[in-house]
Amino acid sequence: MGPRILVTGITSAAGRAVAAQLEARGLPYLGSDARADTRQAGEAPAVAVRLLPATNPDMVLDLRRVVDREAINVIIPTLTVELPVLAAARAGFAQDVRIIVADPAAVALANDHLFTTWALQAAGIPVPRFAVPGDLAAAPASLAGLSGPVVVKPRVFKGSHGVHLLAGTDSVSWKNMPAGQLVQEFIPGADYVCLVFGTPARNAMAPVAVVLEKTRTPYGRAGSDEVSRRVPANQAGDVRKLGLAAVRTLGLAGPVQVQIRRRTDGTPVVLGVCATLGENSTWAPEMLDAVLATFMLPAFNPASFRRCPAVPADALG
Repeated sequence: MGPRILVTGITSAAGRAVAAQLEARGLPYLGSDARADTRQAGEAPAVAVRLLPATNPDMVLDLRRVVDREAINVIIPTLTVELPVLAAARAGFAQDVRIIVADPAAVALANDHLFTTWALQAAGIPVPRFAVPGDLAAAPASLAGLSGPVVVKPRVFKGSHGVHLLAGTDSVSWKNMPAGQLVQEFIPGADYVCLVFGTPARNAMAPVAVVLEKTRTPYGRAGSDEVSRRVPANQAGDVRKLGLAAVRTLGLAGPVQVQIRRRTDGTPVVLGVCATLGENSTWAPEMLDAVLATFMLPAFNPASFRRCPAVPADALG
């Protein structure tokens, strides 16, 4: 039996991109979403299943019913808000259902920009200088490391939404800043997204890494995630290596988008990580190929995309 695929967040840009790639391969799929379908006619197939939002405690129960009813054996999440829930709930699905999401601990790190930055910095991975508004309000002297333009963004990933570029920090009232924000120095150089399909060291399948260069547009503006080109494999090798290092450091498996920019001296630094198969995967069909390989190769990364095997009885004493 071939893969029976469910793509979540089908009304999102990422969901539509994944659906288009599956259609191009002639693979049937079912789309689901918790939001109203506001797309124009002809953009993508209509939503087949309406699910409860990930913030609803019964979302997993709702999803399980769909998976059982439709005999789904591959779930491709495209919404970051779903990842912590699905990572923690894998045991609630049948043994042969692949949920393309990393382990819960890795997802928790990647789901929060502050936790991600802490983990990468501790491992020696280059990141922008950073702080949280509460620390800046309590210790204004710490602004010395954040001179010049800064970026303020939600700690929980929301794409370019809610991301603001401030020309300076002199007139900012940090104590009145909303909770849950991260402040980073602005990195002015070339802008990339490194698409990585992470695999654990014990796995024989080599990780996939593709570098895309983005257009130079201001933070928070329409088109800020627009890709201008796929970088040839013999270029931007330092960006590719940094993307792979970030994914390995965080322990992520499966599709990951690593946002990277260069400092004025050319040094690449990691701005953030998003552990989904996103809209940019259109530029890198290898990413979806790797996802599909998790179904075609049953032994692939069983600890991440299938339920952990049962503990042998003799191991329990």
